[in-house]
Amino acid sequence: MITGLQARSLGWMAVLAICLALVVILSFKVHAVKSEVLLAERQILALERETLLLETEFETRASQRQLASWNAVEFGYEAPRANQFLDAERQLASLGQRRSPDAPSPIRLARAEVPGDGDSAPAPAAAMRSPVSGAKVTLATAASEKDAGEVFAQAFGDFLIEASPIRPAQAQTLGAKAAAKGLAE
Repeated sequence: MITGLQARSLGWMAVLAICLALVVILSFKVHAVKSEVLLAERQILALERETLLLETEFETRASQRQLASWNAVEFGYEAPRANQFLDAERQLASLGQRRSPDAPSPIRLARAEVPGDGDSAPAPAAAMRSPVSGAKVTLATAASEKDAGEVFAQAFGDFLIEASPIRPAQAQTLGAKAAAKGLAE
């Protein structure tokens, strides 16, 4: 019923099927081991982070004695006492004192006068000068900034047109092309 050639080909197919099954099983085992290795690496990294955190905590607690001795001897820091806290703003205000006559004047912030804001007319602004060259400096105004923006946009547009690899088409009629060829010859 089955010839030798057919039996041999069936045998080779069985061997090939067995080899294929072994490769699939082996690849599953390799992936399983690989995932275990990745999990172990993640656990190692987590443990290293925890170790670093614990080492930092240990060093901090070990240096607290040193910090306490520095506070006592060098800096004189102390924890706040209960009588140092205030109950309300009035108690804080009662701690304030009047300035003595020889005390320096308090620091005040500079303020620009806005035209029409006060009774006095604003003084004309002196021309600003460069600290390096001493030349007069012209400040930009809103109108000049708008003009500069338009000039820049126009120049940038021209630059893009010149730099573009796409050139505008030059449409000519057939008669104009023939005339141009005739002039060229």
